[in-house]
Amino acid sequence: MMRIDFKKGNGLVPCIVQDATSKKVLMLAYMNQESLKKTMETGLAVFYSRSRKELWTKGETSGNFQHVKKILVDCDEDTILLLVDPDGPACHTGHTSCFYRNMEGEEVDE
Repeated sequence: MMRIDFKKGNGLVPCIVQDATSKKVLMLAYMNQESLKKTMETGLAVFYSRSRKELWTKGETSGNFQHVKKILVDCDEDTILLLVDPDGPACHTGHTSCFYRNMEGEEVDE
């Protein structure tokens, strides 16, 4: 089993979330050891909120759960990539992806 180096990020690692079918990047969040374990146990994307300092399951309030199909680890073992089947938009704004604006603040095609 791959080991994740949680020490580099003070217990957290970035987690990129990508649609398993379209390959569209949906969001970036952070995971700690506990959220990764819960993700693996439940099959749902579970993250660590840096602002609230607690675990959160994507979709627990919106219903837009992300069903994990595959978990990949980068070459440095300090970043996680989740391939998911989303139940709905990833962004709290209702956009499919959190990456829906360019540097000028204009919305781009999703």
